[in-house]
Amino acid sequence: MKLFPTGHATHPQWRMAAALVLAQLRAQMALPEYASAPTLGLLYITDHYAGEAQALFDYLSGELPEVTDWSGTVGVGVSANNAEYFDEPALSLMLLDIPADQYRVFSGVAPLPRNPASGFEAYTALVHADGHTAELAELLEEMAARTTTGYLFGGLSASRGASVQFAVGGNGNIAGHGAAGGVFDGGLSGVAFGPGVALLSRVTQGCQPVGRLHTVTAAHENVVLQLDGEPALDVLLSTLDVSLDGDAQAALRKVRATLAGLVDAGEQPQGAQRTGHFGTDTRVRHIVGLDGARRGVALADHVEPGMHLAFCQRNVAAARADLMRICAEIREELSPEALEPAPLASAAQGDRRPAPGSVGLPAGSTPARPIRGAIYVSCSGRGGPHFGGPSAELQIVRHALGDVPLVGFFAGGEIAHHHLYGYTGVLTVFI
Repeated sequence: MKLFPTGHATHPQWRMAAALVLAQLRAQMALPEYASAPTLGLLYITDHYAGEAQALFDYLSGELPEVTDWSGTVGVGVSANNAEYFDEPALSLMLLDIPADQYRVFSGVAPLPRNPASGFEAYTALVHADGHTAELAELLEEMAARTTTGYLFGGLSASRGASVQFAVGGNGNIAGHGAAGGVFDGGLSGVAFGPGVALLSRVTQGCQPVGRLHTVTAAHENVVLQLDGEPALDVLLSTLDVSLDGDAQAALRKVRATLAGLVDAGEQPQGAQRTGHFGTDTRVRHIVGLDGARRGVALADHVEPGMHLAFCQRNVAAARADLMRICAEIREELSPEALEPAPLASAAQGDRRPAPGSVGLPAGSTPARPIRGAIYVSCSGRGGPHFGGPSAELQIVRHALGDVPLVGFFAGGEIAHHHLYGYTGVLTVFI
């Protein structure tokens, strides 16, 4: 199997950056280890180019006529295999060599079919979404239900200008785009992959629990009223070891630096108790207020009794350690020694749940395959200096996985399973 060609560049003029990317792609496509005729392009641009997205896309698609299908979006930054371009004009492009009957591009005007009667079975899906889309959480759940595994990966567009998405299908894969030109604004788009596309995906969260896991015993809308039968505000202050009766300003500073990790009622909490890191069952949300009258804590999400909650804080060391952990897990899955436990291969056959934060190999796949390409979607709040220096986050990935082809973007929210996350990274590798 061939590697996926990639190219990335920065330049104040989009045409110059695109020309540099095309030169990289053509040089790689001439090498024997790279795919020579890929048909699916993943294009990510920074918001500096958002206003000229249509012209940029027209230029790239005209120069690469063999690429019949396109998907992508805009971020405040884009990433490559060893670099991140954050808050500067740049683009990152990967060409995937996947059989035409094993993927389908979708968008709001050409949605993914609800059932396999159309002749295509959606196994997993890469999803790009506009964060202003109404009832986005429900749309993601509905989209996940259209796939066999229920696993989505991707992120929300992040832009100070137009929140553009790219979606074009060829070879009869898609219809209904009309004169849209492949560049959209709003809604959902992406690529659904069939069971013949082998991939692994993991989620890393940049927050570390600062207290034990609690059960929500009383709540109203977005306000947590009681945790384990105790007033939620009292539990928060006790966890942080502060008091509003003393130095209230110091206490509020600690509260502002604290977030809440939520786990839905009925789900078995994983990760935090065993490894000190949140699992993918946990959604990190901001604390948006304190209710002194009811001794409650208001969160930026709807809360119901029966949910689990752990207070947490953003932690650079924890984020680095957790990113290295998921990279190590992917390496272990791809090594021959990973054949013995094989939880993911059996999960693909539907007889057990995939490991937390992952979607696995279709049945019969060979874990010893090399990585053909990777997609990394990281939170815009993690980009730039959060990991300690320019491109530090992507260099961790490269150090762990090797010099593999990689593209991605810094998002306004990250998508994994059927949930929307924050302060996370979603790493997916094709094998």
